[in-house]
Parts: sequence; structure tokens; C-alpha cells
Amino acid sequence: MATIGKRNHLTALRQAPPGYFLDGGPHGEILLPGKFIPAGLLPGGVVDVFVYRDSEDRLVATTGSPLAEVGDFACLEVVGVQPGIGAFLNWGLEKDLLLPRREQSGFLRVGSRVVVHICLDEKSDRIIATMRLHRWFSKSPPEFAKDEPVKLLISGETPLGYNAVVNNAHRGLLYNSDLAGPLEIGSLLDGYVRAVRPDGKLDLGLDRTGFSRIAPLTDQILEALRNAGGTIPLSDSSSPEAIRAAFGVSKKAFKQAVGILYRKRLVRLEAGSIHSS
Repeated sequence: MATIGKRNHLTALRQAPPGYFLDGGPHGEILLPGKFIPAGLLPGGVVDVFVYRDSEDRLVATTGSPLAEVGDFACLEVVGVQPGIGAFLNWGLEKDLLLPRREQSGFLRVGSRVVVHICLDEKSDRIIATMRLHRWFSKSPPEFAKDEPVKLLISGETPLGYNAVVNNAHRGLLYNSDLAGPLEIGSLLDGYVRAVRPDGKLDLGLDRTGFSRIAPLTDQILEALRNAGGTIPLSDSSSPEAIRAAFGVSKKAFKQAVGILYRKRLVRLEAGSIHSS
């Protein structure tokens, strides 16, 4: 059985001038256009395809891969706007993805990037995008341990910080007080769970907390010194961006780790650099 908006392994039934017809189960035969037919495909063979609807609302298959499937949250680029209908998003396939006007929040223009959820429209059974993310977060209570690593999609800014989609299922918040600088909406980041709130929302951080964060970082700094011949061009005066680019942590965490190494006399500090002792 074919699932719309997902990758499927479907059986080839017969070849025709437009391509191969695949067994879509209750959906009937689904066309795989000729330009997507893998070499050597024969009737009875199984092919890995993505199933969606074409511009004439017919189910079709492609061996190409969209940037996101049904059930995913993603940041996609607006490539067209049609007043009264909606915006069209590039999701990596020949047919752009519709973001209906009713599912938008705020003004959209061509070239802007928006964080959306990909879903099936209940009335038309078409694949659409929506900016109304809150309706699609998991209803199951999140089960995370403190400092558990997670994948984050930055979805919006609030007075307290930045909202994020956590592991493509839950919602969380990164507080401004824990960040070295502004974040870009749509960024994909590695993060950590600080706490699970009673309402199911997650408090997040970009670094581990406490000693569990600092101990591995001291090892990273020592290894970086060894690899660089005993000197790295970073110090407590370096920019947060330079520190995160080098070690993937905040400036605060870096300074704490360097302080531990200095007190253990494993490093010596000079203006703009750190040296092995």
C-alpha cells in the first residue's frame, strides 16, 4: 500500500509510454514517469519512490527526495506568492509545495524562508504546508533526561528567547540569557535538554550544564593545543562566534574550561592566545 507524502517500496506492474505503473494498493496504479525509471527495472521489481500529487491532482511517484516529508518540520524557501491562494515553497521536487493562505501567519514574500510543518489536508488529501506549528507537536509527554542531546530547528523568536522544534516532535525554548548572540530562524542546531516543564514544553541549552559540560571541553582544548603545536589563537577576549566555531560551545563554557586548565597549570595564557605549559 502506498502512503502519500512518504517514501514507499512499490512493485512495478507494467511499462507504458509515459513510464512505469506501480502497485499503489487501494490507491490503484501510480505512475513513475519515464525519466525516473531506474535502469534494469522489470515487472515485479520493487522500487523506492516518494508518492505525491502532480499539478493535475493525480498520484505520481518519483525517485527524487523532497527536502521534507509529511510529518516533518522544516525551513523552506518561498518561491511564489499568489494572493487569495497562498505561497509556494521549494521542497526539492518539480511541483512546489502549497502553503495555503489560511495556514500562514504574517506577510510572506518571494525569497523569504519559513518554518512549516508538512501535512495532508483533511479535505483534499493533498500535501500542504502550515505555519501553525502548535497543532502538530506530539501529544505524548516528552521523556528526556537532563543534558540529553537533541536536534533543534529554530522556529521563532520571543521576548524570552527562541522557540525550537525538538527532535521533530516537541517544542522547547532557548533563553536569551543562555545565548552568546542572536540565532537565525530555520537554523538546525545540536542542543541539550535543561528541564521538562509540567506543561510538556522543554527548557533548552546549546551546551551541557555544570561539570558534565566542562570536563569534556577541557579535553577538547588540550587536544586542540596538541594538534596545533602548543598554541591556539583564542582567549577569554575572543568573540563568542570564534569560540563556538572552534569548539561548538558558549564563551562562558570556554572561559570556565580554560580557568580549570590554568589552575591545574596545564596551560598558560597570553594576550589573544592559549599555550600548553
